[in-house]
Amino acid sequence: MDVKHIAKLARLKIEDDKIADFERDMEKIVAMIDGLPDNERDILTENVNPMSLREDRAVTDKFTRDELLANSPKVQSGCFAVPKTVE
Repeated sequence: MDVKHIAKLARLKIEDDKIADFERDMEKIVAMIDGLPDNERDILTENVNPMSLREDRAVTDKFTRDELLANSPKVQSGCFAVPKTVE
């Protein structure tokens, strides 16, 4: 991998003594990315829902519409009323 050429294209200045470290790191990144399609294929063939692997799911129906609108400084026809931004 030509780290000097990549650095030149990205307009980065890399010290000559750091080139080997960057080359090693970039090879690891490329290897990790090359492995991603295999992981995706495993999820698809095992009928695993990828979203079931996430822990940060959205909470639904936590507040009623009236509770949310109560926090608004202005409500019109059951909706948040905001100042006009475009004439």
